[in-house]
Amino acid sequence: MAAGSESLCSTLLFVGLFVFVSADQETITAESGQNVTLTCRAPNHSIDIVEWSRADLKSQHVFVCWDGQVLPEEQHPSFKNRVDLQDRQMKDGDVSVSLKNVTFNDEGTYECRVQREDDSVELISIITLRVVAPPPGPTGGTTEDGGSVGLIIGLSVAAVLLVAAVGFVIYRKHEGQQSQGSYHPPAEQHSV
Repeated sequence: MAAGSESLCSTLLFVGLFVFVSADQETITAESGQNVTLTCRAPNHSIDIVEWSRADLKSQHVFVCWDGQVLPEEQHPSFKNRVDLQDRQMKDGDVSVSLKNVTFNDEGTYECRVQREDDSVELISIITLRVVAPPPGPTGGTTEDGGSVGLIIGLSVAAVLLVAAVGFVIYRKHEGQQSQGSYHPPAEQHSV
């Protein structure tokens, strides 16, 4: 009987490892402050529950959607209002989520599980997220589209100074023309 139990345990362990390894695994590196997409595509067979988790969060989750309804009360507080499905209709089994404004605290391994009508829970995707500091720019900052804040401020100041200089030149020229136009040389006096 012990040999049979050993065989059953090793078979279950092998199957468990196979399921774990067969899930899509990916590593994503993002800069602090960026938005990232955690991708997960499940077989498109009546998905009832979508659950994104991270092991260190214990019983709270990154994101839970049950029968099309997002359950914010199940979310860890650090993820509230920062995580949402890419596609609320979950077309073609797309249960990817977007994570807004990532921070160093978001680093970790995320797991995507779905539960279908037949009650089978399936691990679909495992994503390891690494968060790095953004590269320093000339002034240490960048805009959302990647432009340098220092460059934008510098160009703005230069444009204002140019407009002021042109305005001053026009003013001086106009003032010079007015003084010429109002100047009347003394009239010659004729003696009669």
